[in-house]
Amino acid sequence: MFVRNILQAEPFTTKDGSTIRSLLDRSCAPVSAQSLAEASLPPGRATQRHRHPGTEEFYFVTQGRGRLEIAGDLRDVGIGDACLIPPGASHQIFNPGPDPLILLCCCAPPYSHEDTELLADGPAVDGKSV
Repeated sequence: MFVRNILQAEPFTTKDGSTIRSLLDRSCAPVSAQSLAEASLPPGRATQRHRHPGTEEFYFVTQGRGRLEIAGDLRDVGIGDACLIPPGASHQIFNPGPDPLILLCCCAPPYSHEDTELLADGPAVDGKSV
């Protein structure tokens, strides 16, 4: 059995600009096929639009609200929303505030900087309200 508490996870900034706490990934657990992290985004901030050519990703919103763009489609998301980001799909999330946006991110295969391609900002950061 392997159990890791979030308080053991040191926050770091990913290539897309979000603050992440890796809960279970290759760097801290005997993981082979996926990774789990908590991401946070302050009010008024957005991740850099990006894509993962070889990774399927889930977002699960646990706090706040956001505007999520996946491959040009926009949707407002909030607490309890589970979002699928297919491999290769461009995506970006914006926090219009006033509270921090907190979400769980699950990647299969596990997240890696090498599988992250930064792109020009998309329509998620253009919206003023959610």
